[in-house]
Amino acid sequence: MRIANLAGRLTVLVEGRAIDVHTASRGAFSADPQAVYARWAEFRTWAAGADLAGGRPVDVAELGAPAPSPSQIFAIGLNYREHVTEAGFTTPEGMPPVFTKYATALTGPVTEVRLPQGGHTDWEVELVAVIGHKAHNVSEADAWSHVAGLTVGQDISERVLQMEGPAPQFSLGKSYPGFAPTGPWLVTPDEFDDPDDLELTCSVNGEVVQHGHTRQMIFSVPALVAKLSGVLPLLPGDVIFTGTPAGVGLGRTPQRWLAPGDELLSSVGGIGELRQRFAD
Repeated sequence: MRIANLAGRLTVLVEGRAIDVHTASRGAFSADPQAVYARWAEFRTWAAGADLAGGRPVDVAELGAPAPSPSQIFAIGLNYREHVTEAGFTTPEGMPPVFTKYATALTGPVTEVRLPQGGHTDWEVELVAVIGHKAHNVSEADAWSHVAGLTVGQDISERVLQMEGPAPQFSLGKSYPGFAPTGPWLVTPDEFDDPDDLELTCSVNGEVVQHGHTRQMIFSVPALVAKLSGVLPLLPGDVIFTGTPAGVGLGRTPQRWLAPGDELLSSVGGIGELRQRFAD
């Protein structure tokens, strides 16, 4: 199943058309895209038996974030070995580096992003997981059952602020407006032949700058859910950015940053793509 946030309303996507959930359910489910995660099991049961005919074509420009107002956003650093090397760090053991992207940075899949003045703005394509059932102290073997679905994310990062001061400002430097696009929709794990092996690609102005597979992650999606939930409860609708493969601008020689007029295209196989254009 695929769900989307179309013009601020929860929709189910069937053969490329969007069916409004509030209308189709005769008011049983809210139009609010975020509200569905608190009733995820009930919603899946309803959708499996509902008459989901009709609908309207999807205009990607109208799409918002699939989980637009999560209680918690987790972002994972250094989760691909080649990215660890290019960033100049050591491979994490036990627990990966964890930071957040503040919720006001969340947007839909097609946006214009203003570049911070005097900054060095970088790209990081990522697989994003959204929690569907509260997870606290869950095992890795049981973790997928707590995931509502997967979507594409960009952990856009301003490196000057990120590294400024006596301690790095990871969360702040990655949370300017528009720095957390997600979408274009949420895909449930059962749609994939192998949800642990998805292809990621990122290009700038048509040039591929990142390419990898989620099978290369140091900590898989189930491992991340298990480790995070061992510290604190993961709540329905929470968002997890799972880390980026090698190829970011910071790790290049010479280093490379996004510039006004650049177009950033980010994709995950079996899900879809994000498209960001940058302006002063």
